[in-house]
Amino acid sequence: MGKLSGKKITVTGPRCEEEFTRMVVKMGGQPFICPAQGNVYSDEERLGEQLRLLTSSKADWLVLTTGIGTEALVAKAESLGMKEELLIFMSSTQIAARGYKTVNALRRLRIEPTLTAEDGTTDGLFRLLSDYPLPGATIALQLYGDPSPKISSRLREAGAECIELLPYIHVMPDAGPIDELINRCITGDMDAVVFTSTAQARCVFHRARDTNKERGLLAAFESGVLCVAVGRVTADSLHDEGVIRVMYPEEERLGPALVGAGKWFQEQAETIGVLDSIAQ
Repeated sequence: MGKLSGKKITVTGPRCEEEFTRMVVKMGGQPFICPAQGNVYSDEERLGEQLRLLTSSKADWLVLTTGIGTEALVAKAESLGMKEELLIFMSSTQIAARGYKTVNALRRLRIEPTLTAEDGTTDGLFRLLSDYPLPGATIALQLYGDPSPKISSRLREAGAECIELLPYIHVMPDAGPIDELINRCITGDMDAVVFTSTAQARCVFHRARDTNKERGLLAAFESGVLCVAVGRVTADSLHDEGVIRVMYPEEERLGPALVGAGKWFQEQAETIGVLDSIAQ
């Protein structure tokens, strides 16, 4: 009997449908696919305007939230003939970086951040920045696909002015499958949901908020539905959305994530068995 025997498991990453289905079936589970990651595009004209504003500003902080976003900013600046101006700005401005991928992207540019949220979360970034005077500060914030996320709101509430930079934008996918997934989680008709990217986590919770089902979804993830992330970065994005219990493997791959989910369900079943024996 597989460790996912009889369990209904959804993956939100459409690219891994074949691999996911094969592994879940082999482990005895029922696989479901919920595409929760739309297309990605770059608004070239807008990003160029943002870069010109950035390099001419007197920002107190540059907050970088992803390695790929940092690289995209530099690449766009280079295509516009503004790379030197951007690097001068980055070298002379305090930088707060989220996670090791962002730090590595900076080091390739021979730039060391002032602050690093080593836990890889935007909550961690905000806590670090809170030790500095925020009222009246100007903060340039590189986002990762969604305008005005929670960190923007929190910084503004603390009195800072935010200049938002969107090197790439995620377009929401079809809402139908996401609505079905949210409803099945809330009604207890799903055992686990596997997220394979941060964009998927944001899309699902963005839709949950739009349909007034965020509380119900969070409650489901804290009770009957196991929230699984393919790795730490994706897990951190789920924590940012308010999910407390997120299972993820050390090795950032789908297989270890499913094996971990199987072990979790097995341990739960064994615990219930022990409790039943005690009760008898």
